[in-house]
Amino acid sequence: MAGKDKKKPNILVWLVLGVLLLSLGGFGITSFSGGSSVVARVGSVDITAEEYFRALQRELRSRSAETGQALRLADLQAQGIDVSVLQGLIGRAALLNEAQEMGLSVGDEEVARQIRAIPDFRGSNGGFNRSAYEDVLAQNGFTPAEFEENVRGDTVRSVLQYAVVSGIDAPDIVAEALTARETERRDATIATITEDDLSEPIPEPTSAELSAFYDENGSDFERPELRRITYAWVAPEAIMDEVEVDEDALRALYEERIDEYVRPERRIVERLVYPSQEEADAARAALDAGESDFDALVDARGVRLDDIDLGDVTREDLSAAAAEAVFADDAGEIVGPVESRFGPALFRINAVLDATEVPFEEAMPELRDELALDRARRVIATEEGPIADELAGGATLEDLANDTMLTLGTIDYGPDTDTDIAGYEEFRAAAEAVAEGDFPEILPLSDGGLFALRLDEIVPPTVPPLEEIETEVAEAWAADALSAALEARAQTLLTEIATQGARLEDLDLTLIQQTGISRQGFMPGLPPTMAPNVFGLDTPGDLMVVPGSRAAYLVRLDQIVPGNRNAPETAGLLDLVDTQVSQSIAQDVFGSFGGAMDAVFGIEINQSVINGVHANFP
Repeated sequence: MAGKDKKKPNILVWLVLGVLLLSLGGFGITSFSGGSSVVARVGSVDITAEEYFRALQRELRSRSAETGQALRLADLQAQGIDVSVLQGLIGRAALLNEAQEMGLSVGDEEVARQIRAIPDFRGSNGGFNRSAYEDVLAQNGFTPAEFEENVRGDTVRSVLQYAVVSGIDAPDIVAEALTARETERRDATIATITEDDLSEPIPEPTSAELSAFYDENGSDFERPELRRITYAWVAPEAIMDEVEVDEDALRALYEERIDEYVRPERRIVERLVYPSQEEADAARAALDAGESDFDALVDARGVRLDDIDLGDVTREDLSAAAAEAVFADDAGEIVGPVESRFGPALFRINAVLDATEVPFEEAMPELRDELALDRARRVIATEEGPIADELAGGATLEDLANDTMLTLGTIDYGPDTDTDIAGYEEFRAAAEAVAEGDFPEILPLSDGGLFALRLDEIVPPTVPPLEEIETEVAEAWAADALSAALEARAQTLLTEIATQGARLEDLDLTLIQQTGISRQGFMPGLPPTMAPNVFGLDTPGDLMVVPGSRAAYLVRLDQIVPGNRNAPETAGLLDLVDTQVSQSIAQDVFGSFGGAMDAVFGIEINQSVINGVHANFP
C-alpha cells in the first residue's frame, strides 16, 4: 500500500501489555509458602510485599481523587481491582524475567537521562533538582535506589516489548477488503405499518391474559435492590423559624442592598457613535427622510447590534446631553445626534423601565428569611462538634433525635430515590457507600445541614404483586400485543407481495426512501436495527420485515453501491483499519509470547503474604 507508515508498530508496544496479563493470568499459577516478604514469583523475579502494598496505595489514592471519596481496600476488592493490581505486577515481572534471561540490560546513563526528563523532578530553573526528586519519591514511598531500579526495569521491559511486536504489519489486502466493506452503501425503500393500518384495534386484556403475561415477564417489573436506612438530620430551613432576628439587623441589610429595592427610572438603549458631527447629522437626515433605518445605519458603520447595546441605563450612566434626550422620549424612539462620552451619537430607546421602590416593610419577610437561614447555618455549625462527640461516646441515632436538634427518619433508598433528604448528593453518596455494621458519623450537607445514617437492612430486588402494578402490566401487555400484531400484518403483506406480484408502491402505506445507508448508519425515527437488516439482504429487490415497538417495517433493498478501497476520500479510513488489524495481530503474537513464557518459568503466588498485606489497610 503506497505511503504506508512502517513505523506504526511503535504505538502497539504499550497497547499489548494487557494481552500479556490475560495470557499469564490463567497459566500455571501455583501457591508457595517460602519467603515471608514475597507475594509472587515469576521465574527468578520476586514481587515483594512492599511493592504490592505501594501499588495498592497508589491505586487507592488515584481512585479516591477521581471519585472525590475516601476509598478503602474493601472497595477495590469488591470490584476485583486488587487482583488487577497484582496481575499488573506479574506482567511486569514476567517481562523483566524474560529480559534477564535474554541478557538485556540498561546502563546508568540511560536511567539518569530518563529520570532527568520527568517534570516533577525539576526545580524553578527547569533543570533537575535533587531535593525535589527525593521529596517526590518520599511522598510516594520510594527510596532513590528503589525508584532507579524500577526505571531500569521498566526500560528493559519496554525494549523487550518493542522487540516482540516491532515489524508486525497487516497484509495490504486485508485492510483494503475491510475498508471496501465499511465504505459500501445501500439504498432502500421502507414501508411503515402503524396501528392505523391494522384491521382491528388491540383489545383490552382479560384477567387471565394479564396474569399469564405477568407470570412470563415478571422480571421486567422487578424493583431494584433497596437500602433500608435510618438517619438523623437537620437542615437550616428546619430551624430557621426558631432563630431570632432583630429589626436593626434587618434594616442594616436593607440599606446594604438598597440598590435592589430602590431603583431609579431606566432606559434600555443602543448607542451608535459617529466620528464627526457632520456624519451624525447626515445619518439623522437619512432617517428623517426615510432613506434608511437604524439597523441599516448600524450595518453601514461596520458594527453589530451587540456592539452598541448598552442594556438598561440610568441618567447617571449617560452624559448630561444624552440623558436629557434619552429620558425625554418613549420606547421606540430614535434620538440625537447628541454628544456622548465617545462623540456624537444616535440613541435608540428599546424599552422604558419605570422607577421602582420596595419599602422596608415589604422587603422584611425576604430579608428575615435570608438572615435567619444564615444564622441557622451558624447555629448548626456550632453544634456539629458536640453532636459528633455524642456519637463517639456511643449515642445512637435515636439518642441524637431525642437529645439534639436532629430529627429521625427512615428511607428505603434506591437508585431512583430523590425525595426529602435523598435529594442531597452528600446523602446519596453516603447511602450508597455505607455497609451493615458501619459506625454512624456526622457528615455535612451542601446547604449547611448535618446528617448521620445507619444501614439497617438490604432489601433484595423484588417483583411487586400483580394487584399493585396492574396498570403498569396492562400497558406492557398492550405494547407487546401491538408489536406482535404489527409484525404479523407486515408478514401478511410480505406474503401477498411474494405470491401476487405486488409492489410496495401498490400498498396504501407511508414509504420512506433511504439512500447511502452505511453499516453503522443511524436513521432518525427508525429502529437502530434497520441498517444491519438492510445489509442482511443480498440482492436488489429482496424484501424483509423489521419489527419495531410502535411500528413494523417492510424493507426492500433497491441498490448496492460498492465501496472503493482506493478512493482518496477513504485513505484515512484505510490507514485506520490497517492500524487496527496490525494491533490485533500484535495482540495475538504477544498473547502467545506470554503463554510461552509461562510454560517455561511459571508463576507462583503466596496467598498468606497477600492476606498479610491486605491486613495492613484500614
